[in-house]
Amino acid sequence: MSKVSTQSWAQEKLFLGMPFGSYFRSLLIPFNIFAFLILCVGIPITWIRFSQGLGAVTNLSDNNPWGLWIGFDVLCGVALAAGGFIIAAVVHIFKLKDYYPIVRPAILTGFLGYFFVVVGLLFDLGHPLRLPFPVFVTYGVTSVMFLVAWHVFLYLTIQFIEFSPVIFEWLGWNKARRLALKLTIGATVLGVILSTLHQSALGALFLLAPGKLHPLWYSTYIPVFFFISAIAAGISMVIFESTFSHRIFHSQIDEKDQKGFNKLILGLGKAGAIVMFTYFCLKLLGIAHSNNWYLLGTSYGQWFLLEVLGFVLGPCLLYVYGVRNLNPTAVKIAAVWSILGIILNRVNVSMVAFNWKMAERYFPSWMELVVTITIITLGLLTFRWVVNRMPVLYVHPDYPRED
Repeated sequence: MSKVSTQSWAQEKLFLGMPFGSYFRSLLIPFNIFAFLILCVGIPITWIRFSQGLGAVTNLSDNNPWGLWIGFDVLCGVALAAGGFIIAAVVHIFKLKDYYPIVRPAILTGFLGYFFVVVGLLFDLGHPLRLPFPVFVTYGVTSVMFLVAWHVFLYLTIQFIEFSPVIFEWLGWNKARRLALKLTIGATVLGVILSTLHQSALGALFLLAPGKLHPLWYSTYIPVFFFISAIAAGISMVIFESTFSHRIFHSQIDEKDQKGFNKLILGLGKAGAIVMFTYFCLKLLGIAHSNNWYLLGTSYGQWFLLEVLGFVLGPCLLYVYGVRNLNPTAVKIAAVWSILGIILNRVNVSMVAFNWKMAERYFPSWMELVVTITIITLGLLTFRWVVNRMPVLYVHPDYPRED
């Protein structure tokens, strides 16, 4: 490729068809400036963490080895990324083609979610270079962690395969795109299997700590709780992401998809109501199974009731109201409410209700919070970079949609 053609390719694919100077000036918007300031703080802290170790930036200890980076970045990140396998299954397996306009952004959100979960794990591991050990060095099923590591590794690969047709359309690689499309059904089926396993396996990690996790949150059903709540989180995250994508990238979406968007939101809201009600019933079943009703009168019990009634049943009822009254705004609010509820549950299980008897309580340092905000910012920047260049929200003119 000649120098001129290379510059032309970069200008078209990377700089949105603008000369570099014009492209650079187009970046000077409030969001980018705010993101730049976050990175100016987050990158030096990242250097300190990897050069001086966990003790230099975290409040973790031998008694509290898991903190914000596991409780939020990993457990919440994996749950909120579940929308990828849900919508992919809806479109590619159950053939509900009405949801095709949101399948690509859902898969992109899921892929980036898992990718940045891995980034979060790099921060949390005492020896980050050992992240690939469960896959390439240690052989044999030795722990639940081994199972989770393999599932996340395989599922991240699957999601890349599912998203790869978008990349190949962007690059104009027709043969590679055709091959990727042939793999779509198989990849989707395998993705559903892997997601079911590792979402529940994350909950199974806490089965190993019955004495450390408060009885109201500890249950033999906790793997099922994690799986069902991940489905609720995935559906809610798709509603949330789709809403903002339609607002921010409005010019990329064709008129037909814009008109049908509220119908899709109501359909997702119906699914969200069913899953949230199922999750609520399962939480009650967990208390009944352990016969821990008497604990609801304690301070931890009141916090548990706030989670279950306020952030599970509450959004469930709002979902029902929105669907019955054909009110997409109510469904969107319920989606945000549900996301907050799943985040609250993961934080409760991993930090608030964990080591609840110990005098030494963990609270994240400001540097841990900055690292988490930095990872989220990088995820948002990456999502916008991809959507602005690749046919995620629109149909590529050379590859018309078959629906």
